[in-house]
Amino acid sequence: MLLAGLFLALCALSPCPAVLGAARPQLLVERSGSWMLRRANGFSWEDCGNGQDPVVIQSLSVAPDPISIPGTLSISAAVSSSVAITSPLKVVLVVEKALGDLWIQLPCIDQLGSCTYDDVCTILDDLIPPGTSCPEPLLTYGIPCHCPFKAGSYSLPTSDFTVPEVELPSWLTNGNYRVQAVVSNNGEELACIKLGFSLQSQ
Repeated sequence: MLLAGLFLALCALSPCPAVLGAARPQLLVERSGSWMLRRANGFSWEDCGNGQDPVVIQSLSVAPDPISIPGTLSISAAVSSSVAITSPLKVVLVVEKALGDLWIQLPCIDQLGSCTYDDVCTILDDLIPPGTSCPEPLLTYGIPCHCPFKAGSYSLPTSDFTVPEVELPSWLTNGNYRVQAVVSNNGEELACIKLGFSLQSQ
């Protein structure tokens, strides 16, 4: 489940594989408001499950600030789940970019932006074929990379990940962003997280 959570956050930054049922493009504008996000190394986050979701993000740290593309991303996280996480693992992302005192909801274009992914388990299988070892540092810390995820606690000490050079669309470049990700299984919410970060592409 930890890998899936990290995958969701990174989906806002780089292309995710296409899946059926992606949300149709939309553009919404709202006045800026406080998300009451926690601060962690200049990176803001909030578990928005209100203490009722079975999956709880206990800690999350991302550096540097701003996040640089390409570059190296240092991530640490701790997640616990009171239930097993199985397919289909649906994820709904809402991605907003600051424009002055407004927040603009970005549309879903080519699997970037405010998209819906019907089953992250399938995406993980496409990225890491079943039967192959999980990549480092997940393998070292015993973090699974395929569904189902057993109930329990997962912890990733500070680890570096390479963010490759990708050609981002003009509307997803330097700026301040906030992302909400809601994870569910067969209509039951499992987790909710809100992120706030700055992005700098070279």
